[in-house]
Amino acid sequence: MAETLARFFRHTVSYAKPDALLTKIDGRYQPIGSAEFYRRVVRTHLSLKSVGIAAGDRCALLSENRWEWAVADFAIVTAGICSVPLYPTLAAEQLHYMLEHSEARVVFVSNQQQLEKLLSQWPRLPKLEGAVTFDEVNCEDGRVTTLGDLIGDEPLSAAERDEFEAAVSAVQPDQLASIIYTSGTTGTPKGVMLTHENLTSNIRDNGFDLRPTDVCFSFLPLSHVAERAADYAYFYNGATVAYPETLDTVADNLREVRPTVVLGVPRFFEKIHARVMDAIASAPAPRQKLFHWAIGVGREALPYRLDRKPMPFGLRCRYLVADRLVFAKLRARLGGRLRFFVSGAAPLAKHLAEFFYAVGVTICEAYGLTETSPLVSTNLPGALRFGTVGKPIRNVEVKIADDGEVLVRGPNLMRGYYKNEDDTAKTIIDGWLHTGDIGALDDGGYLSITDRKKDLFKTSGGKFIAPQPIENQLKTCASVSTAVVIAEARKFPSALIVPQFEKLEKYAAAQGLTFSSRTELTAHASIINLLEQEILEACAGMAQFERVKKFTLLAEDFSITNGEITPTMKVRRRQVELRYAKEIEKMYSE
Repeated sequence: MAETLARFFRHTVSYAKPDALLTKIDGRYQPIGSAEFYRRVVRTHLSLKSVGIAAGDRCALLSENRWEWAVADFAIVTAGICSVPLYPTLAAEQLHYMLEHSEARVVFVSNQQQLEKLLSQWPRLPKLEGAVTFDEVNCEDGRVTTLGDLIGDEPLSAAERDEFEAAVSAVQPDQLASIIYTSGTTGTPKGVMLTHENLTSNIRDNGFDLRPTDVCFSFLPLSHVAERAADYAYFYNGATVAYPETLDTVADNLREVRPTVVLGVPRFFEKIHARVMDAIASAPAPRQKLFHWAIGVGREALPYRLDRKPMPFGLRCRYLVADRLVFAKLRARLGGRLRFFVSGAAPLAKHLAEFFYAVGVTICEAYGLTETSPLVSTNLPGALRFGTVGKPIRNVEVKIADDGEVLVRGPNLMRGYYKNEDDTAKTIIDGWLHTGDIGALDDGGYLSITDRKKDLFKTSGGKFIAPQPIENQLKTCASVSTAVVIAEARKFPSALIVPQFEKLEKYAAAQGLTFSSRTELTAHASIINLLEQEILEACAGMAQFERVKKFTLLAEDFSITNGEITPTMKVRRRQVELRYAKEIEKMYSE
């Protein structure tokens, strides 16, 4: 049965939880109950209506993850208004395009910094009428107010409740709920139009066992459809949703909140793994020996646990000892009561999934796109197959085209791209969405994603190369943080490598190497030799034409600011190639 986000919110507050939300106030996490959550949403909803913002209009959200985001978003969708979430990391000029293109009438912004970006573009936005800030700001513009002023402290009257409930009932499943601009690894962002039915079908059919007893930590950008849909699912199932103070405090906040469910991206898990391995490398020899013994036991137990088969007695005893002495302490760093992680936005390296599972941390790798609201397929706890993105969720069909492209059909498919009928027609053909991803379905119905169709390289020798599997293999090197493989129309694959700088700095100190900058560090012959050996070993199992023959060490990481990665940590390959064109040419000219 088709549903709406408006009625989902009504269901959310029916749980009457004392801690529907958790937010950091005055140095500690404090709850916001369902009743107060409802009051704040209703007041914001009615304030929008009072100034003439009506169903079908657009309101934008420019903010980090915080309780005000959830309040504003539910106020918007319960009124039948279309929300336009925007990444807070975007530059002012990028925001201008999206606000102008969407014709947003009101923008909710988090703080002074975001407001300043908006104010710089406002003269060029004739449709924009007002802004609502979450923080108190220094601004005398009469078009700007605060969310606190809209919400107030007074209880709701019966008339206000009735007016709100009537509006909730009036929202229809086929109404436009959101225009989400793709972060895009190339080209101009496209506005993906998602209806209430698109999003609610994904929440209803995702297959995850979410419970009212769960505490879910929301730290990926809510401007991305994955975290937003995850939060909708948390709320709908009565879970408590907690937000970080900032992205820099995520690790500390995890230990404070002690969540049971978290959505992450591969880069998040890579960093956790790297920190663990660095800590072990500097630990006393007995502790190192215990850790590696425990990991060996965990890997030995892995197939039994995956298949839910009893372990042999001796292995079971060793696993219990390893868990008590090592694994439990690792899990404590993540709060100690995690039921499972979900990983999305980019492929998760198989060795990472296996490592975390070996220590008792389940990561369910999922696959989706903004255009599919977002979930297409997922692994679920108790039905994991590493190296795949799981089985298609209920009511969603997947098939593989003759050229290997993944095609998707279901109630989660977008209405189309906003003001872009040509690209819509190219993307949805005969009811099937052409994802642009190359993949395969195995005998068990599990989907594997090999690479992006447009990212497949053809070497000058005529060999086709998928860069992502090679990049994931390179990231198994102890000294590699990120890798971008180059091969299109080239004689052989090369790579731009962002190293694990902390590890290299420790290595340099141990070797007595002197350097005054990371540029000097990455130019040291000893450092290059170290990476050369690690890369050689990582590529040993590849076909000869897939092996990285040359590499360049970069002195800085890729950044959102420089346009090299998206806010969800996906590499903008073309932008990286443009920025480092000289370094790339040098690898092929020497």
